[in-house]
Amino acid sequence: RVTLLELMVVKVSDKNSVTSEEMNVLVRNADFLAACFQEKCGAVLKLTSAADEADEEALVTVRLLDVLCEMTSNNGQLEHLQAFPGLLETAIDTLRLTHLAGKQAVNIFTATHAFTEQKEISHPAVGFKSHLIRLIGNLCYKNKENQDKV
Repeated sequence: RVTLLELMVVKVSDKNSVTSEEMNVLVRNADFLAACFQEKCGAVLKLTSAADEADEEALVTVRLLDVLCEMTSNNGQLEHLQAFPGLLETAIDTLRLTHLAGKQAVNIFTATHAFTEQKEISHPAVGFKSHLIRLIGNLCYKNKENQDKV
């Protein structure tokens, strides 16, 4: 699943190679991906403990967020995802929870905290908070209703 999502990120981010037929497929799958993210977003919080560093559900959630960020960066899918029920609220709630989790343990969600004594921590969740902020920003882009919610 992680590999499939990584391939989707590459395909969506290369805007020149996406045909209109492929774009229609991506828009149809956007609802499914957003619903999966909403359902599994709590799994990322398990990554704060070293024992769950390779938790597959958490890794899938991180990649789902990457795909949603890329999809909302594209105007063709942006409006559709801006109207998706609960996606913005889920992203905001997850941002709050990751912020609290980062204060209570080693903050693996922020790249600035991923360095210790000149050694970089390579963790799949590094940058998760910045991607959540990117998704929230994209969902609020030129959308007064979502801006008012935030």
